[in-house]
Amino acid sequence: MHFLQLTDLHIKQPGRLAYRRVDTAAYLSRCVAHILAQPVRPDAIVLTGDLVDAGAPEEYAHLRALLAPLDAAGIRMLPVLGNHDAREAARAAFADWLAPVPAGARDPHAFQYWTDLGEVRLIVLDTLDTGFPGGRLGAQRLDWLHHALAAETARPVVIAMHHPPFATGIGHMDVQSLAADDIPAFARIVRAAGNVERILCGHLHRSIDARFAGTVASTCPSPAHQVALDLDPDGEPGFVMEPPAYKVHAWVPGQGLVSHLAYVGTFDGPHPFFEPDGRLID
Repeated sequence: MHFLQLTDLHIKQPGRLAYRRVDTAAYLSRCVAHILAQPVRPDAIVLTGDLVDAGAPEEYAHLRALLAPLDAAGIRMLPVLGNHDAREAARAAFADWLAPVPAGARDPHAFQYWTDLGEVRLIVLDTLDTGFPGGRLGAQRLDWLHHALAAETARPVVIAMHHPPFATGIGHMDVQSLAADDIPAFARIVRAAGNVERILCGHLHRSIDARFAGTVASTCPSPAHQVALDLDPDGEPGFVMEPPAYKVHAWVPGQGLVSHLAYVGTFDGPHPFFEPDGRLID
């Protein structure tokens, strides 16, 4: 079993550019084509937030049109909300995607749910704090997580959320990460569960990994623009057009989740390592 992680798509209404510079729709279209060109189709795609740029219904309609080839290929789509999203518009836009998730696996008060992907249970958390760039869980959403984890103690769990629960060293992003007063309680719940295999996040537009509460938490690049790697605490916010990418998470029996970084583009190769007779090419 393997699934993909796409994040921070920032789709705007047709014809509009993100930050008056980035054609996020064109980047996403290239990413979709790249996914469909791979030799093995994923079992699902987890979309870890900031799926659109302003939470408008027209943006979600544009997003669905851009992702339609993946729908047509029968790939399961599992959305997560970020700070650029809007709950009610997202619920309406993704109703068909979430229809297979039974009511008992959904949080009636937030955009949270769980579902099974092969050997893994995926738990989606809602860190959207409407009107603010930073993330928040709060007591009610954390209580739902506690009960969701308590309901599955044998199967390994992957948590998907937009805002990372760890500092990255990129100052202007760290001040808008998961709320500091949520992190201790979240860490206690994750650590106590003992079966959280990974925490998958977005928001940073970069591939970053950190130990957290007895597991590994990570962020993912965007298929469009990336946050500039600037570890100056007083660095100015900015983005760079580094290569677009997404992550491939594969479940290896007896080992766990193995993650790959997939760059979107046309590159020279693949080229053989060996001669037809099996000798290494020299």
